[in-house]
Amino acid sequence: MSAPERFMLREPAMLEREVKKSIFLAQAAPVSTPADAMEFIASVSDPDATHNCWAYLIGQTYRSDDAGEPGGTAGRPILQVIEGQGFDRTVVVVTRWFGGTKLGAGGLVRAYGGTAAECLRTAERIPIVDMVSLTFGCGFSEHALLRARLESMDCQIVTEEFGADGVGMQITLPAIREAQVRTRITDITRGQALIRAVEEDATPGVGD
Repeated sequence: MSAPERFMLREPAMLEREVKKSIFLAQAAPVSTPADAMEFIASVSDPDATHNCWAYLIGQTYRSDDAGEPGGTAGRPILQVIEGQGFDRTVVVVTRWFGGTKLGAGGLVRAYGGTAAECLRTAERIPIVDMVSLTFGCGFSEHALLRARLESMDCQIVTEEFGADGVGMQITLPAIREAQVRTRITDITRGQALIRAVEEDATPGVGD
């Protein structure tokens, strides 16, 4: 069973709605690290607003804050929306200006979660593609053909080092193509290439 597809925002997004005279403003952005998320939260939070509630999800790292609303009525619903819509590397801040009518716990969950959901649902998204990095060597006579074949298979040439005995190469490629690429390298080098995985990563929009 394949892993569910993950997405991140192409660019920051914003959406405002009114719920029983309270104004809710959702602001979302793509982020790479928790520090980036906290910086965004600080930059868009309005000190004059009643509440600035937020959540972020970056891989296995996540945080949320009800920012003074009753526990579990704001930050957690925002986080559940991020995860439920398949987003990753995403931060959402929902700012509320109180309009005089209390919403109750259920109403707050619907207001915060609904505002965040509509903001993300209408925003432009891009897929996150899991990547792998490989290193290997090849002979001079194989280099041009190998390079051309790799580029046709969505591989990115990271480095090439020319030595006395041949060329050392490092490439990155979509993880779903790894087996195919390894076979192609082995075929072209007639089994002489020693292929090693360097690291795994995930890059938005590569290979789509």
